[in-house]
Amino acid sequence: MMAEEGISDYAFAKRKAARQLGMEDADCLPGNAEIESELRLHQQVFYKEEHAASLRQLRVDALAVMRLLERFDPQLTGAVLDGTAGRHAETDVHLFTDSDKEVEFFLLDNKIPYQTGEKSYHRGSERRKAPVFMLEGPSGLIRLTIFAPEDARTSSRNALNDGVVVRARSAVVATLLNEKT
Repeated sequence: MMAEEGISDYAFAKRKAARQLGMEDADCLPGNAEIESELRLHQQVFYKEEHAASLRQLRVDALAVMRLLERFDPQLTGAVLDGTAGRHAETDVHLFTDSDKEVEFFLLDNKIPYQTGEKSYHRGSERRKAPVFMLEGPSGLIRLTIFAPEDARTSSRNALNDGVVVRARSAVVATLLNEKT
């Protein structure tokens, strides 16, 4: 489902799979790291060349947006960064600013169409909500999640990577694009 239908939420995909299989016991489902490993294998077996080209284009698009929004300390995260982005991938970029209105004014001033929303995340044991701006990029949705500047030094929790969200600034994304895939 994640590879073919574009579902990006591990928990949602697991719940959906359990329902489709008529499973009551969710404890027997694979962990997120195991799913990520299988996603990589699936992409290598079924979409090797297509995946490499698509991932490269998503990273090119992400870097362009990051450079445009440089004043907000943009950091790429998620499937486009870690290389598991499938055919229906969304690009996740974290921005750091004192006010989400600064980002909104920037988008308006530059005539960049967007939609708004919010995203829940964990900071320590606390659950918070962050404003999100969604842009239609050349290769799909680009989600800009807004955090306070001090949040750039810490990371929200993630079910993968030992619970830490991995992020990369523009220079790292540029390096990824210069590497052979």
